[in-house]
Amino acid sequence: MVTPVLTKRGRRGEPERRGPDARLEEAVGLAAAIDLNVVFSGIVTLSEIRPATYLGTGKVEELAGIVKAEAVDLVFFDAALSPVQQRNLEKAWAAKVVDRTALILEIFGMRARTKEGALQVELAHLNYQRSRLVRSWTHLERQRGGFGFLGGPGETQIEADRRLIGERIVRIEKELEQVKRTRGLHRASRKRVPYPIVALVGYTNAGKSTLFNRLTRAEVMAKDLLFATLDPTLRAVDLPHGTRIILSDTVGFISELPTQLVAAFRATLEEVLEADLILHVRDISHPDTEAQAADVADVLEDLGVDPQPGGRVVEVWNKIDRLSAEAHEQVENQTRRAGAGAPVAVSALTGEGTDDLLGVMERRITAGRVTVCVTLAAEDGEGLGWLYRHGEVLDRTTDEGGAMTVALRIPPERAGLITRRFGARRVQAM
Repeated sequence: MVTPVLTKRGRRGEPERRGPDARLEEAVGLAAAIDLNVVFSGIVTLSEIRPATYLGTGKVEELAGIVKAEAVDLVFFDAALSPVQQRNLEKAWAAKVVDRTALILEIFGMRARTKEGALQVELAHLNYQRSRLVRSWTHLERQRGGFGFLGGPGETQIEADRRLIGERIVRIEKELEQVKRTRGLHRASRKRVPYPIVALVGYTNAGKSTLFNRLTRAEVMAKDLLFATLDPTLRAVDLPHGTRIILSDTVGFISELPTQLVAAFRATLEEVLEADLILHVRDISHPDTEAQAADVADVLEDLGVDPQPGGRVVEVWNKIDRLSAEAHEQVENQTRRAGAGAPVAVSALTGEGTDDLLGVMERRITAGRVTVCVTLAAEDGEGLGWLYRHGEVLDRTTDEGGAMTVALRIPPERAGLITRRFGARRVQAM
């Protein structure tokens, strides 16, 4: 495993967010996520990228000795390699070489459990593969011949493969477009039912699935692995005072996420765009928690979501059970002093702080909603069912004559709908 480190600046001009050791640790984690046995890992400091091999000649020869001595079958290069660089390194090391994009695609391929997830991964993989077709046919002739417009046999094979891949990409995109329309219909149906959507987002392995399981009592796969969750999961959750929400667990983010994956998973990430509230789950015990949070903020901005806490975003500082007593106290002091938009400190593993989180979620969800009372005749069971479907019923009383009074909390825009359905005389604002 090789992690090249260059002196460079971040995507918005700020200094590089992570140190070399942190980047190497994440690279080892990516390898572990796909069950690779790491026999050697190291950091290579570069002053510049070499077009032919990415690394300098001396470093390539040094690593070739390690590859031979350790009988290495595969070298993971934690950077984006061009097809030429990949081919030259494979020749030099006599081993398969994969770059960061290829390994993440492989992990996603292993994790996909639904048809949608498998389609998204295949689309990303085909786009990646199409850009590298030329290196797949180095054993065939690629010299131009004939009258100058007929390619040799290698070129013909490449073009045939490119055409087949292109046709498959078009078919997958059509299927994903249908998935997108279906998701849109599901979101539209959820909007007709007064259940707000709360989406969990965060860096991969921040503990989103463990928190999801804690809040919903579900059994979504939650392991100490990068990208343990790939396919989105939705569950209903009742908040402390009866407000029902739909909680959505999403794929984890990571620095330098391959552009093919961002494009392929846009249909899934649209769940985040439609969410009423976004919980940004951070592993507060991780030494690179600030850098991870910045990477998540970048992805949210790319999706058109303001990542700053206080709007739709609530920061959840997870894994406080891993902190020392002193660090734990510091986190508690920080969250108390932050005021509006304050983060919520929790341990998804032990449950510490999750009651506070549920309370914050309910306050943020219900802020701005109005409460009305509707009077119903004793026999109006249909009207009562309608109210339960279109609002959050807080209380229901019945007088001696059987008439019902229902206290309902609704978004302001639904007030007119209630009045039209039952008449102004039977609806009273509270």
